[in-house]
Amino acid sequence: MMQSKKYDYQVAQSKDGWVTQITRKITSKKIHVTKSQDGFASESEARAWGENEVKVLLQNFAISEQKKRRAKKEAGKS
Repeated sequence: MMQSKKYDYQVAQSKDGWVTQITRKITSKKIHVTKSQDGFASESEARAWGENEVKVLLQNFAISEQKKRRAKKEAGKS
């Protein structure tokens, strides 16, 4: 899994199955749940979903950061 300081996932067991929460670190003390899904039959399914969602979020985050850098570069040329 790609390591990120901003996004991570947590897996917990509930009475109906397994729950995965995708968390986003806002500050060093504040953490916000970005996405959550429950009803997984096994822990491995929940972990797989969490890893996949974190990868998608990191890709989207990298693309948006790249767009910001390009826009800043273009604004400096004009």
